[in-house]
Amino acid sequence: MHSVAALRSYYARFIAGKGGVYDQRIVAAFEAVPREQYVGPGPWKVFAFGAGYIETPSDDPAFLYQDVLIGLVTDHGINNGEPSLHARCLAALQPPAGASVLHVGAGTGYYTAVLAALVGPHGSVAAYEIDADLARKASANLSGLSNVTVVNRSAAEGDLPDSDVIYVNAGATDPLDAWLDALRPGGRLLFPLTPDRGLGGMLLLTRTDGAHFAAQFVCPAAFIPCQGARDEATSKRLAKAFAQGNMASVKTLHRGQAADQSAWCSGKTWWLSTESKPPGITLSSA
Repeated sequence: MHSVAALRSYYARFIAGKGGVYDQRIVAAFEAVPREQYVGPGPWKVFAFGAGYIETPSDDPAFLYQDVLIGLVTDHGINNGEPSLHARCLAALQPPAGASVLHVGAGTGYYTAVLAALVGPHGSVAAYEIDADLARKASANLSGLSNVTVVNRSAAEGDLPDSDVIYVNAGATDPLDAWLDALRPGGRLLFPLTPDRGLGGMLLLTRTDGAHFAAQFVCPAAFIPCQGARDEATSKRLAKAFAQGNMASVKTLHRGQAADQSAWCSGKTWWLSTESKPPGITLSSA
C-alpha cells in the first residue's frame, strides 16, 4: 500500500512526462499540491471521452492521481481539467518566482494552488471565478495560502490587476482587451482560443508593446466557454482557420491595425499573423 505522498510524486512525474515537460519546477509544484483537497469528497465523477462521467468505486485518492478530468459541476460540464494539459501549459507560461499571476476560471482552486507553488511566497495569484458556489469553495480550499486572493466576478470586463502572467481556463473567441491591457511589458498570456465547436488551441502571447505580441499555439485544446469572451462571427472564422491544420504557422498578434496578407485569422480588433515582424515594417538586409 503506497502513501498518498508517494502517489502524488508518481503522478507529478507521470503527467509531466506525458505532457512533454522536463521542468522540475513544474513537477515539484504538482507534487506539492494535494488534489483531493480541491475536488470535493469522493467518490468522484471521472469524465471519459465518449462515455460521459463514470463514478469511482470509492473515495481512495489513488483515483485522483491519474491523468483524468474530475467533474465539479457535471450538469454544466465543469471539470477539474486534465493534469498533463495543464502541466504542458504551465511549462509554456513559465511563471517565475515572485511573479504576479492572474488566473481566470479558477474553479475550486486546484490549478490556482499549483500556480501559487510556482510563484512562491514572494509572488501572488489573483484567482477570478464567476460562479459564486465555485468561488466560495475555492476561497475555502485556498484559505491557507497567503499569496492567493479569490475574486468572485467576471474577468472579461472591467479593470484587472497588472500581471506578469495571465492563465485563462475557459474558451474565448478573442484575446480580450482587458487581458492584454493587464499584461506588463514582457508579460505572458495563455488562453484557449476556441470556436464554438471542435478543437481550438492554447494560444501563448508575449507582450512586446500595447499593439504587438509574439504568438504561438502551445497545443490543441477544448474548454467550457468563457462568459463575456465569445463572439459567434469570430467563432466561425476561427473554425475555418483551425480546419486548415496550420496553427503552428502563427507567430504574432496585432491589434488596432488593419490585417495584411499574412493574417491567419482576424477578430474585430485583432488579428493573428504568420509573420514574425509587425505589419508595415520591412526588415533590411546588411
